[in-house]
Amino acid sequence: MSPRVRRMREAFVASTSLRPMAQQLLEDRSPAAYTGVESYARAHAREDAGALAWLVVGYAHIVDHQYAQAIDPLNRAKPLAGDLGDYVAYYLGTCYLQTGRQGEALAALADFDKTYPDSLLIRDAHLSYAGALLTENRAAEAVELLEKDRLPARSDIELTLGRAYEALSKNEKAAEALANVYYNMPTASEADQAYAELKRIPLALAPTATQRKTRAELLIKARRYNDAADEYRELAIHATPAERPTAELALADALHRAGRNREAKSELTTLPNASLDQQAQRLYILGEVAWSSDQNEEFYRTVEELRTLSPTSPWLEAALLSVANLHLVHHEYDQALDAFRELQQRFPTGAKASYAHWKAAWLLLREGRNDEAKKAFDEQIELYPGGNETSAALYWRARLAEEDNQPAMARAYYQKLSDRFRNYYYAELGRERLAKLPATGDPAGDYPLLDRIPPLEHGEKVTLSDPPTDDLHLQKAQLLGNGGLIDFAVRELQAAATADGGNWGPAETAQIYIDTGHYDRAIEVMKKSVPSYFAVDFPTLPRAYWEALFPRPYWADLKRFSVANGLDPYLVASLIRQESEFNPAAVSRANAVGLMQLLPRTGKLVAHQESLRRYSPSQLYTPTVNLELGTRYFKGMVDQFGGSFEYALAAYNAGSDRVEEWMGQGKYRDQQEFVESIPFTETREYVQAILRNAAVYRQLYGAP
Repeated sequence: MSPRVRRMREAFVASTSLRPMAQQLLEDRSPAAYTGVESYARAHAREDAGALAWLVVGYAHIVDHQYAQAIDPLNRAKPLAGDLGDYVAYYLGTCYLQTGRQGEALAALADFDKTYPDSLLIRDAHLSYAGALLTENRAAEAVELLEKDRLPARSDIELTLGRAYEALSKNEKAAEALANVYYNMPTASEADQAYAELKRIPLALAPTATQRKTRAELLIKARRYNDAADEYRELAIHATPAERPTAELALADALHRAGRNREAKSELTTLPNASLDQQAQRLYILGEVAWSSDQNEEFYRTVEELRTLSPTSPWLEAALLSVANLHLVHHEYDQALDAFRELQQRFPTGAKASYAHWKAAWLLLREGRNDEAKKAFDEQIELYPGGNETSAALYWRARLAEEDNQPAMARAYYQKLSDRFRNYYYAELGRERLAKLPATGDPAGDYPLLDRIPPLEHGEKVTLSDPPTDDLHLQKAQLLGNGGLIDFAVRELQAAATADGGNWGPAETAQIYIDTGHYDRAIEVMKKSVPSYFAVDFPTLPRAYWEALFPRPYWADLKRFSVANGLDPYLVASLIRQESEFNPAAVSRANAVGLMQLLPRTGKLVAHQESLRRYSPSQLYTPTVNLELGTRYFKGMVDQFGGSFEYALAAYNAGSDRVEEWMGQGKYRDQQEFVESIPFTETREYVQAILRNAAVYRQLYGAP
């Protein structure tokens, strides 16, 4: 190791005990937490570990915008900051700037890139320095500095650059920078500021149609539908007669997405100069408006009109899926079957063709038309061998072979399912049934249809490369991790991984998150790194990948409360992974809270049942309390449905009343048939994912 890296490595070892205190401070910034880290800093005043502690104290104040209070600890960190000096200098300069001490801000940030040439904060430091220059009426220097940092584009840099150009009365350039923020980065926190300043610039050019369209599309992507509608309305007002239909359709779609269906319908009363495709889109949106307003007859009439007007339109393709799902939800199975068939036959290569074919095949099975279902399942494999529904088709075709006393065929299908879709929901079910089948001498080759299923891409074994031992950014990442400065640590680590070119980056990033209790972020890193992990066998991926994907935090309490309620701890862990990914601070859009995503009223009810004294809703954020109440609540659902985890999981997601309703829709062979018959895609996939994950947990860790 180089001397610099060795010094950081030694500081990392020395500061290990700081990590829990630093994390606590950055999470709650309580007086007690400040006292603990400050005491650590004073006790290690002559060590690099002490400098890290002072940096943490300073940054904690900055998080709460207490810039004046941050200055002293950051100054205390300076003497022994070493290669963390760039963080100290940058945040010290920022605090000086925020408290009006411009001269000290300029001194702290001057020549930052020369003093810290390896720093990842150079652009940030330039931005703060440019801000100080502006307050000193040195706008030309600010422009010269920031022009070099414009790519890749950042909203904060563009905003400051626009202000600098405005100060120099270079209005055209100022408007360009500010418009770049408002129209090309509309979800940035600086967007509204940029627009306010843009309006003040004399003779600023009116936005182009392209700018408005770009902004609107980005707002739609961010689900800011009302703001997008405002932009599309302006686009429609200023559009030429030829361009107006496109703008009005986009406006109506945004209004519909925002829940403003009456306005959306009004926009589509007439659509002059519209092309055939635009008329088809108009009918599709009108249909969706009717569908979401529970005006089912009007919805079906609109789809029929669309079918007549444009029988090959992609808008009809989308509408037919809505038709099929609406019939399915209303238990109108014959009509749903016809709609799914029509969708697949009209659009056999469309994005929903495989799904539509599968749903039609499944409904044949549910209606007891087994011979037709067998043909349809095999057709599913033949037509869409790489589709998402292939694993289900293999499993249920094998089940029908079992019922026909064809064990050789069932074995071949189950074996293909197990080999190709290793950790899928149906693969585990297939292995369970495979173990009970009698051995046969028939080779799998007697079923050539199975050869159509393509092998898994990227299924080769992953061997991790070693992280470089002498990399400055990697050692900084580990040291910053001890200070609980997770985002900084990950940024440094990813810079090291990019420069090195090895494949160790995702695993090391996940480990930083795991070490600091951010299991949800570790899971997301690994999901992005190996999105096909469910289809591969365990030896294919490093153990570190699997443990990051399927962690066991809070295990002692999780196991204790699970066992006390007669639950499989791995099933509970899988439920938590699906609900919150082990983030104890998670809050859903429905206000469900914590690890097991309990609603406050549910928590209060179960706490009363459990005689939990001095309970308050805020305790749902405490893992132990959430686990105690959540496992008890889930146990109640399991008991309600006769010990069935499948029914209980469906109820946990969709509510007990819906599950009771679904259970009443005819007889089921078993709980697996019930699960596949759940009409809500979200709930069906939720139940299958949790059961699948529980099987992975058992394979990974053995007996709980």
